[in-house]
Amino acid sequence: MVAVDDRGHPNFNLLQNFRAEASRIHYYIFDLLCWKGRDLTCLPLIERRALLKALVVVRDKRIRTAEYVEAAPTDLLAAVREQGLEGLIGKQKDSHYQPGKRSGAWIKHRVNRSQEFVIGGYFPGPHGFDSLIVGYYDGDELMYVARTRNGFVPASQRQVFSKLKHLAAPNCPFVNLPETRRSRFGEELNAEKMKKAVWLRPEAVAQIEFLEWTEADRLRHSKFVGLREDKNPRSVVKEQAGEP
Repeated sequence: MVAVDDRGHPNFNLLQNFRAEASRIHYYIFDLLCWKGRDLTCLPLIERRALLKALVVVRDKRIRTAEYVEAAPTDLLAAVREQGLEGLIGKQKDSHYQPGKRSGAWIKHRVNRSQEFVIGGYFPGPHGFDSLIVGYYDGDELMYVARTRNGFVPASQRQVFSKLKHLAAPNCPFVNLPETRRSRFGEELNAEKMKKAVWLRPEAVAQIEFLEWTEADRLRHSKFVGLREDKNPRSVVKEQAGEP
Protein backbone atom coordinates (compact mmCIF):
# COMPACT_ATOMS: atom_id res chain seq x y z
CA MET A 1 0.00 0.00 0.00
CA VAL A 2 1.49 3.33 -1.12
CA ALA A 3 0.49 6.98 -0.84
CA VAL A 4 1.47 8.92 -3.97
CA ASP A 5 2.38 12.63 -3.95
CA ASP A 6 1.80 15.27 -6.63
CA ARG A 7 4.87 14.07 -8.56
CA GLY A 8 3.58 10.51 -8.66
CA HIS A 9 6.26 9.39 -6.19
CA PRO A 10 5.62 7.21 -3.12
CA ASN A 11 5.44 9.40 0.00
CA PHE A 12 5.86 7.60 3.32
CA ASN A 13 4.93 10.68 5.36
CA LEU A 14 1.54 10.96 3.69
CA LEU A 15 0.79 7.35 4.54
CA GLN A 16 2.29 7.39 8.03
CA ASN A 17 0.49 10.52 9.15
CA PHE A 18 -2.87 9.55 7.59
CA ARG A 19 -2.86 12.74 5.54
CA ALA A 20 -3.37 11.17 2.14
CA GLU A 21 -6.70 11.48 0.38
CA ALA A 22 -8.23 8.18 -0.67
CA SER A 23 -7.45 8.92 -4.32
CA ARG A 24 -3.72 9.08 -3.48
CA ILE A 25 -3.57 5.60 -1.95
CA HIS A 26 -2.69 2.73 -4.27
CA TYR A 27 -2.33 -1.00 -3.74
CA TYR A 28 0.53 -2.57 -5.70
CA ILE A 29 0.52 -6.29 -6.55
CA PHE A 30 4.02 -7.67 -7.11
CA ASP A 31 3.78 -11.44 -6.66
CA LEU A 32 1.29 -14.31 -6.94
CA LEU A 33 1.67 -17.10 -4.37
CA CYS A 34 -1.58 -19.00 -4.82
CA TRP A 35 -4.24 -19.24 -7.54
CA LYS A 36 -7.55 -21.09 -7.12
CA GLY A 37 -6.10 -23.38 -4.46
CA ARG A 38 -2.85 -24.07 -6.33
CA ASP A 39 0.38 -23.33 -4.45
CA LEU A 40 2.71 -21.30 -6.70
CA THR A 41 5.57 -20.73 -4.27
CA CYS A 42 7.64 -23.52 -5.83
CA LEU A 43 7.63 -21.79 -9.23
CA PRO A 44 10.46 -19.44 -10.24
CA LEU A 45 9.71 -15.74 -9.72
CA ILE A 46 9.68 -15.01 -13.45
CA GLU A 47 6.91 -17.62 -13.95
CA ARG A 48 4.88 -16.30 -11.01
CA ARG A 49 5.14 -12.82 -12.50
CA ALA A 50 3.95 -14.07 -15.89
CA LEU A 51 0.94 -15.75 -14.27
CA LEU A 52 0.22 -12.61 -12.28
CA LYS A 53 0.06 -10.53 -15.44
CA ALA A 54 -2.02 -13.09 -17.32
CA LEU A 55 -4.50 -14.04 -14.60
CA VAL A 56 -5.11 -10.98 -12.46
CA VAL A 57 -7.63 -8.57 -13.94
CA VAL A 58 -7.50 -5.16 -12.27
CA ARG A 59 -10.67 -3.09 -12.59
CA ASP A 60 -9.85 -0.37 -10.03
CA LYS A 61 -7.22 2.15 -11.15
CA ARG A 62 -5.95 2.38 -7.57
CA ILE A 63 -4.90 -1.28 -7.74
CA ARG A 64 -1.77 -1.62 -9.83
CA THR A 65 0.63 -4.33 -10.88
CA ALA A 66 4.18 -3.40 -9.95
CA GLU A 67 6.32 -3.62 -13.07
CA TYR A 68 9.93 -4.76 -13.05
CA VAL A 69 12.97 -3.87 -15.12
CA GLU A 70 16.14 -5.75 -15.98
CA ALA A 71 19.19 -3.48 -16.04
CA ALA A 72 22.69 -3.05 -14.64
CA PRO A 73 22.73 -2.13 -10.92
CA THR A 74 24.65 1.08 -11.62
CA ASP A 75 22.02 2.21 -14.13
CA LEU A 76 19.17 1.38 -11.75
CA LEU A 77 20.77 3.26 -8.84
CA ALA A 78 21.44 6.27 -11.07
CA ALA A 79 17.76 6.32 -12.11
CA VAL A 80 16.62 6.03 -8.47
CA ARG A 81 18.81 8.98 -7.42
CA GLU A 82 17.73 11.07 -10.41
CA GLN A 83 14.05 10.61 -9.58
CA GLY A 84 14.52 11.12 -5.84
CA LEU A 85 13.18 7.69 -4.93
CA GLU A 86 13.86 5.81 -1.70
CA GLY A 87 15.74 2.83 -3.15
CA LEU A 88 15.22 -0.42 -4.99
CA ILE A 89 14.62 -4.12 -4.44
CA GLY A 90 16.34 -6.74 -6.57
CA LYS A 91 15.27 -10.38 -6.86
CA GLN A 92 16.70 -13.39 -8.67
CA LYS A 93 14.44 -14.31 -11.56
CA ASP A 94 14.66 -18.03 -10.91
CA SER A 95 14.17 -17.84 -7.13
CA HIS A 96 11.35 -19.65 -5.33
CA TYR A 97 9.25 -18.02 -2.64
CA GLN A 98 10.47 -18.94 0.85
CA PRO A 99 7.90 -17.94 3.51
CA GLY A 100 9.36 -16.29 6.58
CA LYS A 101 12.94 -16.35 5.27
CA ARG A 102 15.16 -13.47 4.24
CA SER A 103 17.27 -15.43 1.81
CA GLY A 104 20.09 -14.28 -0.44
CA ALA A 105 17.72 -14.44 -3.41
CA TRP A 106 16.69 -10.82 -2.91
CA ILE A 107 18.28 -7.59 -1.76
CA LYS A 108 17.05 -4.19 -0.64
CA HIS A 109 19.21 -1.15 -1.37
CA ARG A 110 18.27 2.19 0.15
CA VAL A 111 19.60 5.41 -1.39
CA ASN A 112 20.36 7.94 1.33
CA ARG A 113 20.84 11.66 1.20
CA SER A 114 23.67 13.30 3.09
CA GLN A 115 24.72 16.67 4.45
CA GLU A 116 26.55 18.28 7.37
CA PHE A 117 24.83 19.08 10.67
CA VAL A 118 25.96 20.88 13.81
CA ILE A 119 26.30 18.79 16.97
CA GLY A 120 24.56 20.61 19.84
CA GLY A 121 24.41 17.85 22.45
CA TYR A 122 24.26 14.16 23.19
CA PHE A 123 22.61 11.56 25.37
CA PRO A 124 25.15 9.76 27.61
CA GLY A 125 25.94 6.11 27.02
CA PRO A 126 28.43 3.42 28.02
CA HIS A 127 31.04 4.59 25.51
CA GLY A 128 30.61 8.30 26.15
CA PHE A 129 27.31 8.87 24.38
CA ASP A 130 24.34 6.90 23.09
CA SER A 131 23.14 9.38 20.45
CA LEU A 132 24.09 12.79 19.07
CA ILE A 133 21.68 15.73 18.93
CA VAL A 134 22.14 17.62 15.67
CA GLY A 135 20.72 20.54 13.73
CA TYR A 136 21.37 23.35 11.23
CA TYR A 137 21.48 27.14 11.27
CA ASP A 138 18.57 29.24 10.09
CA GLY A 139 20.09 32.69 10.25
CA ASP A 140 21.45 33.00 13.77
CA GLU A 141 19.21 30.27 15.20
CA LEU A 142 20.23 26.64 15.58
CA MET A 143 17.35 24.34 14.61
CA TYR A 144 17.12 20.80 16.00
CA VAL A 145 16.46 18.04 13.43
CA ALA A 146 17.49 14.65 14.81
CA ARG A 147 18.91 12.39 17.47
CA THR A 148 21.37 10.14 15.65
CA ARG A 149 22.45 6.84 17.17
CA ASN A 150 23.15 4.74 14.08
CA GLY A 151 26.53 4.45 12.38
CA PHE A 152 28.65 3.89 15.49
CA VAL A 153 30.66 1.07 17.00
CA PRO A 154 32.16 1.35 20.51
CA ALA A 155 35.58 2.39 19.20
CA SER A 156 34.19 5.19 17.03
CA GLN A 157 31.93 6.38 19.86
CA ARG A 158 34.92 6.74 22.18
CA GLN A 159 36.90 8.55 19.48
CA VAL A 160 34.09 11.01 18.71
CA PHE A 161 33.37 11.55 22.41
CA SER A 162 37.00 12.49 23.05
CA LYS A 163 36.57 15.35 20.56
CA LEU A 164 33.24 16.55 21.98
CA LYS A 165 33.40 16.31 25.75
CA HIS A 166 35.35 19.58 26.19
CA LEU A 167 32.47 21.46 24.51
CA ALA A 168 30.03 20.82 27.38
CA ALA A 169 27.75 23.79 28.04
CA PRO A 170 25.01 24.55 30.60
CA ASN A 171 22.20 25.46 28.17
CA CYS A 172 20.46 23.93 25.17
CA PRO A 173 21.59 25.69 21.95
CA PHE A 174 18.52 24.70 19.89
CA VAL A 175 15.77 27.31 19.65
CA ASN A 176 13.02 24.83 18.69
CA LEU A 177 13.39 22.60 21.75
CA PRO A 178 11.62 21.22 23.67
CA GLU A 179 9.27 19.62 21.18
CA THR A 180 5.63 19.97 22.16
CA ARG A 181 4.06 18.13 19.25
CA ARG A 182 3.61 14.48 20.17
CA SER A 183 5.12 11.90 17.88
CA ARG A 184 3.17 8.84 16.84
CA PHE A 185 6.00 6.64 18.15
CA GLY A 186 6.90 8.73 21.20
CA GLU A 187 10.19 9.92 19.71
CA GLU A 188 9.68 13.63 20.37
CA LEU A 189 12.45 15.36 22.34
CA ASN A 190 10.29 16.87 25.04
CA ALA A 191 11.23 18.74 28.21
CA GLU A 192 11.35 15.57 30.32
CA LYS A 193 13.73 13.78 27.94
CA MET A 194 15.90 16.90 27.65
CA LYS A 195 16.78 16.58 31.33
CA LYS A 196 18.95 13.58 30.44
CA ALA A 197 20.84 15.37 27.65
CA VAL A 198 24.29 16.91 27.84
CA TRP A 199 24.47 20.15 25.87
CA LEU A 200 27.46 21.31 23.87
CA ARG A 201 28.74 24.55 22.45
CA PRO A 202 27.77 24.23 18.75
CA GLU A 203 31.32 24.07 17.43
CA ALA A 204 31.50 20.53 15.99
CA VAL A 205 30.05 19.36 12.68
CA ALA A 206 29.05 15.83 11.64
CA GLN A 207 28.34 14.34 8.24
CA ILE A 208 24.95 12.63 8.49
CA GLU A 209 23.18 10.33 6.04
CA PHE A 210 19.40 10.18 6.13
CA LEU A 211 16.52 8.88 4.09
CA GLU A 212 14.41 12.04 3.83
CA TRP A 213 13.07 15.17 5.52
CA THR A 214 9.72 14.74 7.25
CA GLU A 215 6.94 17.32 7.11
CA ALA A 216 7.90 18.34 10.66
CA ASP A 217 11.42 19.29 9.42
CA ARG A 218 13.07 16.26 11.01
CA LEU A 219 15.38 13.61 9.58
CA ARG A 220 14.07 10.12 8.93
CA HIS A 221 16.50 7.23 9.50
CA SER A 222 19.62 9.29 10.22
CA LYS A 223 23.10 7.75 10.39
CA PHE A 224 26.44 9.18 11.50
CA VAL A 225 29.17 9.09 8.85
CA GLY A 226 31.98 11.11 10.41
CA LEU A 227 33.14 14.42 11.86
CA ARG A 228 33.76 17.33 9.49
CA GLU A 229 36.60 19.30 11.00
CA ASP A 230 36.92 21.28 7.76
CA LYS A 231 33.48 22.88 8.15
CA ASN A 232 32.56 26.11 9.92
CA PRO A 233 29.44 25.34 12.00
CA ARG A 234 27.86 28.67 11.10
CA SER A 235 27.95 27.69 7.42
CA VAL A 236 25.75 24.63 8.02
CA VAL A 237 22.26 25.33 6.69
CA LYS A 238 19.43 23.16 5.43
CA GLU A 239 20.01 21.95 1.90
CA GLN A 240 17.17 22.35 -0.54
CA ALA A 241 14.84 19.39 -0.98
CA GLY A 242 15.82 17.33 -3.98
CA GLU A 243 19.56 17.75 -3.56
CA PRO A 244 21.31 14.38 -3.17
